[in-house]
Amino acid sequence: MEFTEVVRRRRMVRSFSGRPVPEPLLRQLLDAALRAPSAGNTGGWDAVVLQGRPDLSVFWEATTTARWRAESRRWPGLERAPAAVVLFSRPAAYAERYAEPDKEASGLAAGPWPVPYWFVDAGFPALLLLLGAVDAGLAACFLGNFRGEEALARALGVPDDRRYVGTVLLGEPGDPDPPSLSLARGRRRAEDVVHWARWDAGRDGAGGDGGDGAGDAAGPVTPRSGPTDGAGNRVSPADGESTSAPGGQPGPDDGDP
Repeated sequence: MEFTEVVRRRRMVRSFSGRPVPEPLLRQLLDAALRAPSAGNTGGWDAVVLQGRPDLSVFWEATTTARWRAESRRWPGLERAPAAVVLFSRPAAYAERYAEPDKEASGLAAGPWPVPYWFVDAGFPALLLLLGAVDAGLAACFLGNFRGEEALARALGVPDDRRYVGTVLLGEPGDPDPPSLSLARGRRRAEDVVHWARWDAGRDGAGGDGGDGAGDAAGPVTPRSGPTDGAGNRVSPADGESTSAPGGQPGPDDGDP
């Protein structure tokens, strides 16, 4: 399938048939995800692969509530997902990497970081999994971290220095799959998103040069806004990082299309 067609067909599917995904195909998708870029080639993400209902039940028990499962219109379709790739990042890996000789001039080893690249970098393999699923004729959905991070990490035996980022469900599509309420928002047009050369310039000019990756500048990086913990410590909701969706719902009802 042509790449442009893969991108065009990509959407979040929240209902699965339950038919297992062959393990060789899962490994193929994971091999592609390993090609994801990362700041300083740190590669600070890990994945726990769950297959079948016994494995997946551990995930659902940690990240949803019995009430939500009883009331959600999406639960029957989500419960049939035959495979899940649970993504974690290790923030401390970035401090370690940027303490090495070729990166130490960035000053990021001790923090603060202008952007928490351990989360950014974990998003790249997630997207490759979503696109790879389309190319392989599968359905996929990304579920964010809205609830149960610590319980999930304990249940899966994940080391304490990892942060849960989100999960990609994989499988054959099933019915029914109620459309997301977010679809009513539509997608933003290119002319509303893309700014050529300057934010306040017209949209008829040519684009400028792009920058290099994090920490590639010759001198220390200065955060533009408030500091982000570069030591891997958890950030509380009071510091601006939400750990639950509005109303305590775990999120599969509210994801993007």
